[in-house]
Amino acid sequence: MAMIDRSRLSALLDAERRRHRDRTPTSRAEFDRADHLFGRVPMTWMNKWSGGYPLYLAGAHGNRITDADGNEYVDFALGDTGAMAGHSPGPTVAAVTERIAVKGGITTMMPNEDAEWVAEELTRRFGMPQWSFTLSATDANRWALRIARLVTGRPKVMAFSYCYHGSVDETFVVMGADGQTEPRGGNVGPAVHVSATSRVAEFNDIASVERALAHRDVAVLVMEPALTNIGIVLPDPGFLEAVRALCTEYRTLLLIDETHTISAGPGGCTSLWNLEPDIFVIGKSIGGGIPCGAYGLSEKVAATVRAFEDVDLVDVGGVGGTLAGNVMSTAAMRATLSDVLTDTAFEHMILLATRFREGVEATLAEFDVPWSIAQLGARAEYRFVSPAPRDGTESAAAHDDDLEEYLHLFMSNRGVLMTPFHNMALMCPVTMAADVDLHTMLFREAVAALMAP
Repeated sequence: MAMIDRSRLSALLDAERRRHRDRTPTSRAEFDRADHLFGRVPMTWMNKWSGGYPLYLAGAHGNRITDADGNEYVDFALGDTGAMAGHSPGPTVAAVTERIAVKGGITTMMPNEDAEWVAEELTRRFGMPQWSFTLSATDANRWALRIARLVTGRPKVMAFSYCYHGSVDETFVVMGADGQTEPRGGNVGPAVHVSATSRVAEFNDIASVERALAHRDVAVLVMEPALTNIGIVLPDPGFLEAVRALCTEYRTLLLIDETHTISAGPGGCTSLWNLEPDIFVIGKSIGGGIPCGAYGLSEKVAATVRAFEDVDLVDVGGVGGTLAGNVMSTAAMRATLSDVLTDTAFEHMILLATRFREGVEATLAEFDVPWSIAQLGARAEYRFVSPAPRDGTESAAAHDDDLEEYLHLFMSNRGVLMTPFHNMALMCPVTMAADVDLHTMLFREAVAALMAP
């Protein structure tokens, strides 16, 4: 396979950085004058955008974004799944406008009929019979972990090396050289060493799962059916079934987090692959961009929680928030699930993601580049290694800052946005074949420039 000339990569990257600065002066000026924002951005992760500063937003509709300099982009980032329904989808906008401007009310601490409709629809899609709402999947995971510890009477959480479940301290884990639980680098101010709260396993390594569960102190294994935030790492045949069997054997609850893997289809991997979680978490996409999340409980887990007479579920018990389940977010979820992220929409999105993957594969084959691409339904992502990684540690080792920035800037400088955290592309209901073909053309040009003799 062809090797990457690092000096050539450095020269190409410098050129793309200059082009980025030349075409986005307003974004740069806005960033430079943001003296009162910590990190110069509303949320510090916005500094992940390539080029030294983020693009500033002027407007976004469907899968198109316009920046402060008037540049238009085909958006494959889609809010890192938060805008999988597309930006400002019509039915969601109409429902939220009706709710807050006509009927009135955003946060009242009172339910309305939308909440039960959404919960019933989530049951249809994912199978869990009991639901509670949050404002993010991070919140849903945090509250679900409390419930799991209550139900099992066990103290520890188990997660996979290099997983991501929001800012949940217990899940910032990596596997040490001797299999021990170590903290993932960069976590801000954890209260204790992560080994005090958590155990770790390696994705697709069922022996490591059993070693961790065999301590019989794990309340819940929290997992995505496929890793996503470290690049897409798909499960080996039989792995998820073996995880379910081990959780049952060791009396550990299984929490499936489909915040990103809902890309697999209308019911996520849980429906597609017939998974059987005890607790289920979803967020981001189901509200069409309005902050929301939810966790679902099996009937057995819900009944066990109800049996605890001294547990406070209605005041300070740690499983709620004043704004959670507000009528604006439930209106947004109802409209998005009923009229935007439909079965038909997913069929369209998955076909386009397949087209995207095949286009990347053709370029990698043409230039004999040692990279790979994985697809999960409407989502696809390339990694700088071949064959594709089988676990989080392998995927993390394949990261390359310069290659990633080069490809991101090459794309954005020519009107295509990729997810700033990684090389992920997501389709939405209004993405078109021409959008995918534009990426395919640009990807080939970027690789051709990199691999030129």
